[in-house]
Amino acid sequence: MIVNLVKEGWEIIYQQAHALLAAEIAFNWRKLDRPTRWVDTLAAIAQHDDGQRYWAGKIGLTAAGAPANFTMLPFSLEQAQQVMEEARFQGQWRSLLTSMHLSFLYNGLRGQNSNTDAFLDKQTQNQAAWRKALKVTKKEAQKAYNLMQWCDRLSLILCRRELPEAERVLEISIGPDGQRYDVCQLQNGQIKVTPWPFTQSHFTIMVEASYLAQLQFQSEEELALALRKAPIRTVSWELSN
Repeated sequence: MIVNLVKEGWEIIYQQAHALLAAEIAFNWRKLDRPTRWVDTLAAIAQHDDGQRYWAGKIGLTAAGAPANFTMLPFSLEQAQQVMEEARFQGQWRSLLTSMHLSFLYNGLRGQNSNTDAFLDKQTQNQAAWRKALKVTKKEAQKAYNLMQWCDRLSLILCRRELPEAERVLEISIGPDGQRYDVCQLQNGQIKVTPWPFTQSHFTIMVEASYLAQLQFQSEEELALALRKAPIRTVSWELSN
């Protein structure tokens, strides 16, 4: 889960909700760069975090008893395997893009654990097999994944409240067209992406967030119960060219 400290206490955005926001962003992408399997790509983006474990062991809380942001959690091979297992049931295209995402996230862990290396090697092998079965080139698959990664990154920037103040720009990432994109928040609160990659000149995207006034918890169970009872509000952003 994504955890932000706000004036009310903690703002919690589940990773699955962040993934849905990434799909909203992708839905508005200009038609020129959309992959042929457009609906399948949107589904893959929306569901790329499905399979995330809710909590296991002591990973829901920090040592101080605060809700733990997902970036504080160690790599879980079991979780990565479950993400791939859930992707399998929706087809080879979602499996391909999800596998490429896991490779992108975790290839830096190579050499630390033989089981992790074996998992990453299997992803490389499976990606080649899926491309062959789907009759897509490596370049075509990479272009589709670059869109997925771009939308995932912008969604994270928004959900984690990373936009700089005073209209300063922040790099999103390289898009499917090989171009760098930046984002900034204008004084009127609107979000501007440069260069503008969307079909519409103005649109709104949104995500649901839960709010906790309690800052510290004694156990996972206490946090889980508080989250079930927490008020939920919709957070929205206006993107404008």
